[in-house]
Amino acid sequence: MAEEIKNNIEDEKLEEVAENATEAAEEEAEETVSKISESDEEDDDEGSKAEKKESKVVDDILEIVESTLLTVFVIIMIFTYLLHPVTVMGPSMENTLLGKDRIFMSTVYSGPHYGDIIIINNDYAYLLDEEGKVLQKDISGSRLKECIIKRVIAEPGQTINIDAEKQEVTVDGKVLDEPYIKDGMNFDPCAFDFPLTVPEGYYFVMGDNRRISADSRNIEVGLIKKDEIYGKALLRYYHSDKLSFNLLLFRNK
Repeated sequence: MAEEIKNNIEDEKLEEVAENATEAAEEEAEETVSKISESDEEDDDEGSKAEKKESKVVDDILEIVESTLLTVFVIIMIFTYLLHPVTVMGPSMENTLLGKDRIFMSTVYSGPHYGDIIIINNDYAYLLDEEGKVLQKDISGSRLKECIIKRVIAEPGQTINIDAEKQEVTVDGKVLDEPYIKDGMNFDPCAFDFPLTVPEGYYFVMGDNRRISADSRNIEVGLIKKDEIYGKALLRYYHSDKLSFNLLLFRNK
């Protein structure tokens, strides 16, 4: 009997030890699983952070590329449809513009109006016949069959008169105040009789250096058809062998 009780006690101790060992093993296993899980979560967090960082870098690069392309596009559009660089040739616009001056011409403008400096495609000379109708003259072979730059003096519908004795230009009965003229003007045989009313769709132009300027007074230039105007001079950016930014704007007071 005593031996049986002893055996039972030993069995109970063995069971208790076994249970304790089992519990310890389970706790250790849970801790291990927890650590592995935490490690996995940390790895996931680091991976997520790395992915976010990589995504941000890609977004930044795309934003820079997009901004650069947009800037290039805007510049191309400006210099294609708004501003064109033009080099002045010859002395006919002195002293406002000198030979080899460089300007920006705009193809988008209102008018043109009196005082505007315009660039003209002088493929033909537009004169008037005996009935006062516009006559297109072929000037093939002329040195003036090229782009020319002049100042608008009279607009469509206006009447211009040039007084040789007084050295005055009158538009619609008003004597023009022309501070831009270099040295007066010459009065070689002119393409028109004055006073002259400018037909609709045409302009009368003159150079600022009127003693030598071949302009609307010349039989190989004549009136300027609006369709033959390339654009209006806006800004001189190169003058006398150096950069010089000057707006080319003028309005009669």
